[in-house]
Amino acid sequence: MDAAVYRLAKAESRESVNQASITPVSDLIQSSKQDAGLTVAPVCVSVEEGYERWAATYDDAPNPLLHLEERKVTALLPDLGGKRTLDLACGTGRWLEKLSGMGTRLQVGVDFSAAMLRVAGEKSALHGRLARADCLSLPFQTSVFDLVVCSFALSHISDLGQALSELARVTKTGADVVVSDLHPEAFEQGWRTVFRDSRNIVRIETTSRSAEEIVRAFYSAGFECLTHLPLCLGEPEKPIFARAGKGHLFARACQVPAVLVCHFRRSTQSESRGGS
Repeated sequence: MDAAVYRLAKAESRESVNQASITPVSDLIQSSKQDAGLTVAPVCVSVEEGYERWAATYDDAPNPLLHLEERKVTALLPDLGGKRTLDLACGTGRWLEKLSGMGTRLQVGVDFSAAMLRVAGEKSALHGRLARADCLSLPFQTSVFDLVVCSFALSHISDLGQALSELARVTKTGADVVVSDLHPEAFEQGWRTVFRDSRNIVRIETTSRSAEEIVRAFYSAGFECLTHLPLCLGEPEKPIFARAGKGHLFARACQVPAVLVCHFRRSTQSESRGGS
């Protein structure tokens, strides 16, 4: 572990959807036949193995889903002046870097993947702000954070009830929680978290949940849902498709809700509701 990754702990590896994951797996397999040295069928791996293999190249390719998420989520964020923020399942620190420039009092990122944290630890703006931990047992005191961002990670968490119970414990009453993930309709259409390394096309294990299931789980943990939004790809993402040589897939990709974004607020009644 890099020295910059101090020992607080890191939450379950985040789900991020890379350039190769913007279309159904069938399209990816079809185009991959031209890639010498790669197997045709994706190899399904665990979250831990997947992000261990992906970490070194994770930041390299422009990603239309992350681009879409960032331009929409930024508008949802409250005034962060003087607030304590947590990037839960921070990966290589994409959101943590953004939060650091928004006037926050404290920014911390946690993730379970040591490989992703090593990459994050190489970024000077993140020194001393990273921790390795499981999201089911966060290494923080009670009622610490005013804002939590959890980007493309929920589908990697098997015990969502326990994770949200921990999230309720470390957030203040009235804290904002913004989460994003691959939209369940996109999942039904075959979209997956897929990337390529030197050996294979790799698909990372995920569990898709409907918006209703997510909202219900958060409510049981003491969070009110302020909004949940299905996001579709749009013109700002079109150049990313073109640069990847997938411009012909853009119109079809825009027809499916690609990203689900939810904005929750911790309720004063969270203690009485208990975990899910």
